[in-house]
Amino acid sequence: MTESSTGTVRVRMAPSPTGSPHVGLARTALYNWAFARHAALQGADATFVFRIEDTDKERNTQESYDSLFEVMAWLGLSWDEGPDVGGPYAPYRQSERSDIYSDVLARLREGGWSYDCYCTTDEVAARRLESGSKTMGYDGFCRELTDAQVEAFRAEGRAPVVRFRMPEGEISFDDLVRGTVTFHSDHVPDFALARANGDPLYTLVAPVDDAMMKITHVLRGEDLLSSTPRQIALYDALKAIGVAETTPRFGHLPYVMGEGNKKLSKRDPEAHLLAYRDDGFLPEGLLNYLALLGWSIAADRDVFSLDEMVAAFEIADVNPNPARFDLKKAEAINAAHMRLLSSEEMTERVTPYLQRAGILSDPVTAEQADLLVRAMPLVGERINKLTEAVDMLGFLFHDEVGYDEADVAKILDPTGVEVVDAARAALEGVSTWGHEEIESALREALIDGLGLKPRVAFGPVRVAVTGRRISPPLFESLELLGREKSLARLGSVPR
Repeated sequence: MTESSTGTVRVRMAPSPTGSPHVGLARTALYNWAFARHAALQGADATFVFRIEDTDKERNTQESYDSLFEVMAWLGLSWDEGPDVGGPYAPYRQSERSDIYSDVLARLREGGWSYDCYCTTDEVAARRLESGSKTMGYDGFCRELTDAQVEAFRAEGRAPVVRFRMPEGEISFDDLVRGTVTFHSDHVPDFALARANGDPLYTLVAPVDDAMMKITHVLRGEDLLSSTPRQIALYDALKAIGVAETTPRFGHLPYVMGEGNKKLSKRDPEAHLLAYRDDGFLPEGLLNYLALLGWSIAADRDVFSLDEMVAAFEIADVNPNPARFDLKKAEAINAAHMRLLSSEEMTERVTPYLQRAGILSDPVTAEQADLLVRAMPLVGERINKLTEAVDMLGFLFHDEVGYDEADVAKILDPTGVEVVDAARAALEGVSTWGHEEIESALREALIDGLGLKPRVAFGPVRVAVTGRRISPPLFESLELLGREKSLARLGSVPR
């Protein structure tokens, strides 16, 4: 029996709307989504929850909030409960759950699970220095304050933070990815639950939300592993005060590494999710690659669909070792998915990029649509990202050719211009403007007549007509462009 095969499975993705969504977030969302969808296939009552952790008022932005929904929609990772679709445990934004957190804080205080701490950071550091202690974190100074000490602190105008009383002893749990993990409470000091102004902290709100939303499995990044013993201890308290029913299972996903053996951070260019969309990645191509950052469908297979991933995904198969982000491999995986698209699908996918570049109008005209449909089979096997269609097809829709100066100097030199003139003269005599007739005329004039090699013969013609050294097949391009435009471009090359 697998971890997700029976019963109720509730997993969540709980991003913070700070900064730009990054690839680590997408990988975590993908694994949670696949875990839930696989569980559903196995007969479980499975739910994928999308929750917004926006307690960091200073760093939260509306732009980041909107980007989270935008990127998740682009990736196609749909959720069953969330801020936009609702659900039985709404609201799904932490900023709208303040009354819940205040109530839980009061109940924890009444049960003796928390206490007020008046210490400053400098005081804690000074006591650590004086004692020679190497243990980081809070030293428990305010755990058992007398009434007189409390009055003295208040007289100084100090506002307390709320700290949780960590129990003594060891805290062990069975990590779904790493096996048994054990922490000793000596290395897990009492932690803050709320700021001095009363605002709740992540250390409180995440476990409370998971408890009240009945999350059964928490799959998250390895960077949060050290906080797990605190959450498990807090769950015991939440169960004692009637807020939680059970403690969820935890699984900590491997780091995604960037250059120089460093964890990929939000500041790294390759971490920005929406940049991949703008660069022309297919969502299924990017998700396929992200899935490989810690998991594989088979030892000899890298390319697969989301449906195939869902059918095969087991959290126990995730490798706990760090995974390195390789942009070249991501592009290769994406190229493989591009080859799986039909010509009709490719046309639909590239249209927004052609519109954004000003090549197609919005809406697309009937004439443009017809030309695009006829041109797409020529480039479908030649482009690895959707954006590459812009350079490949732009010449068909522009009235004038934009030349690269280097191409003009190297290819449309005086010799190249002579080749272009010969090509134009040959094509003027073509009666039926089809790619076979065009090819025959050019080969006869340039290869048989002038004795040129194909690359030397057709290179200048290609640049003259398309403005590029790399284009769709030349003869078919001339056919699509039409007699009038083709002859006009061949007659107007830079001289």
